[in-house]
Amino acid sequence: MTSSFITTKDGTEIFYKEWGSKDAQPIVFHHGWPLSADDWDAQMLFFLHQGFRVIAHDRRGHGRSTQTATGNEMDTYAADVAELAEHLDLKDAIHVGHSTGGGEVARYVAQYGDRGRVAKAVLIGAVPPIMVKSDKNPGGLPIEVFDGFRSALLANRAQFFLDIPTGPFFGFNRPGAQVSEGAIRNWWRQGMMGGTKAHYDCIKAFSETDFTEDLKTVDVPVLVMHGDDDQIVPIADSAHLAIKLLKNGTLKVYEGLPHGMATTHADVINADLLAFFKA
Repeated sequence: MTSSFITTKDGTEIFYKEWGSKDAQPIVFHHGWPLSADDWDAQMLFFLHQGFRVIAHDRRGHGRSTQTATGNEMDTYAADVAELAEHLDLKDAIHVGHSTGGGEVARYVAQYGDRGRVAKAVLIGAVPPIMVKSDKNPGGLPIEVFDGFRSALLANRAQFFLDIPTGPFFGFNRPGAQVSEGAIRNWWRQGMMGGTKAHYDCIKAFSETDFTEDLKTVDVPVLVMHGDDDQIVPIADSAHLAIKLLKNGTLKVYEGLPHGMATTHADVINADLLAFFKA
């Protein structure tokens, strides 16, 4: 078992990789915008060696999946995951989502988690309940922030996809940060593999989708992990609100850690994930 594709009902090819025994408990990793399954390399190898069956897919429009012009929104993302789970016959799976992937996990578990396929979930630096500022969400980020993302992507996507990891994503813009040129280049590589139309559409999906009712619906154990120096998804309007909506949630806050902490501090994150998986 290495890598393959499934073809969804609308003809989209979704790339996935799968390692480990089919008899082992599956962990499904959901990546952030605008990345790919490769963003989970440090976690997939670690948990493979811990005896789990590890799976990660490229969201439609991202990585090696079809560069879709349509369906770049959360309901379709979740439906794609449901088709993948059915194809792989996943049962008692743990779903782990980072950033946009955390929204995808919330929507998937809320809509499809009652079929015996989901045991637990993890939200890392995740976007729920909702990012954009509104009357109902006064602590959110102004729509102009996300309009700026769209403008930068249209103007020079390649440069934009260098600026994000070089600066706020990994916290490399903080004094004393240990900058990894490899992490920056790997982020850029993953981003540039995807389709610019899908990436453009996904900005709306991750910023304007309201996951409030999804979080209320989820009843499996959920671990919410968030760095308190997350400059991409500020903790006050995400994890601190999400934990109040979950029926069976646990919040773990990481002092000084950035949005991309699963890469910069993989040893810390992996150990805490393992403890939650085994609890």
